[in-house]
Amino acid sequence: MQHPNDDEILVELVNRFPQGASLEEVMLGIDPHISRRTLQRRLANLVKKGELIALGKGRARRYQSIKQAVLVQKETAELPLSTAGERVQLLVSQPIQSRTVAIYHREFLEKYIPNETWYLPKFLREKLAQLGGSKSNEYPAGTYARRIFNRLLIDLSWNSSRLEGNTYSLLETERLLELGEKAPGKDLKETQMILNHKTAIEFLISMADQIAINRYTILNLHALLSDNLLVDPSAAGRVRSIPVGIAHSVYQPLDIFVTINECFDLLLEKAQHIEDPFEQAFFLLVQIPYLQPFDDVNKRTSRLAANIPLIKNNLCPVSFIDVPEKTYINGLLGVYEFNKVELLRDVFEWAYFRSCALYAATRATIGEPDIFRFEYRSAIQNAVQAIVRQLIDKKHAPAHLRQIAERIPEADRSRFIEWVERELQGLHEGNIARYQLHPKEYEQWKAVWVKIDS
Repeated sequence: MQHPNDDEILVELVNRFPQGASLEEVMLGIDPHISRRTLQRRLANLVKKGELIALGKGRARRYQSIKQAVLVQKETAELPLSTAGERVQLLVSQPIQSRTVAIYHREFLEKYIPNETWYLPKFLREKLAQLGGSKSNEYPAGTYARRIFNRLLIDLSWNSSRLEGNTYSLLETERLLELGEKAPGKDLKETQMILNHKTAIEFLISMADQIAINRYTILNLHALLSDNLLVDPSAAGRVRSIPVGIAHSVYQPLDIFVTINECFDLLLEKAQHIEDPFEQAFFLLVQIPYLQPFDDVNKRTSRLAANIPLIKNNLCPVSFIDVPEKTYINGLLGVYEFNKVELLRDVFEWAYFRSCALYAATRATIGEPDIFRFEYRSAIQNAVQAIVRQLIDKKHAPAHLRQIAERIPEADRSRFIEWVERELQGLHEGNIARYQLHPKEYEQWKAVWVKIDS
């Protein structure tokens, strides 16, 4: 006989309904019978404890177990999530009208004690250090970033802009940064955003031995990233004095200048004292967007600021390659509305792993085949062949690839295009056999591909 006081039994009853169970369906499985009001109270308590989630309102309300909800989430997840990250994902995936209004909690910042409080557990910090190369002062600050400068400039500019909804492709970004050529059909704001990233990245790398986590660096970084993009041009590089809102969120940032400025200084002071470069990087990814110290361009500022400790310590930078925009935003919503960092931490870990793989900073430790590339290997090969054999240049390749990608499932198109673009970037005489291309075909195409024309 099932006992209705046992929370595990109630969860198990709900778990029998993958799409969620109504109150009546749960009551049918309970023996002995209890009142509707008592069952509602116990289910509400399980929701509060995080064992169940509630979907809908009134008589349409259904309850779903965390186990079933996680299975549904995994079907669409683009990067692996920890159990804690999945719980945050579920919290921020609830309808906005059912989420409680959240304000800025100053204690979330104040209670953080550098080198005692940790957003990244020790095992993860050690893992990231192994991936990114040991922290070293053997060479001048920024040495490693300078070695991969051209590639980092394009990758970080493109990925950081992409996370803001920018529609430039990787190749269009490359052409803009190398030739100053605006992609056809793109608005000026998108073009300006990418060019601002270029200037900001150049600033971080060229001044690597002088920059630090201080007002000068962060304010000027914001000024470079927001140039010609703010309603009030004088707001670039200045702590805001106006209220701001967060789209699609119940979070309400601070709106008093004096308090914002105080918290900004405290944020910088705490960040300065963090000794581990990965913890320092992630702290900035968390706290800058949460405070929203600027009128706009806060997330971009945090992503580039996160690279400061990595660049200065000659560690592999993080270029946010393969990071899904939705998961990244959900990670921030977890911070904004619940002060939970676990989902954003999963995003950061994934982003850093992918960046290390891209720049081969730890080639010996990264050897697993990419599942996406494996599944689309024939389509990628055919796309590369088509670009080469039709002698398509860098300027016209993006439009051609968009046409090819129409045969790819919509959910995978953007990533497929990126893969082909990276294959084209890395194509050389030593790997053309992979695409069944002859040296003559490659040489003819290469002459067209690198040609600087209008």
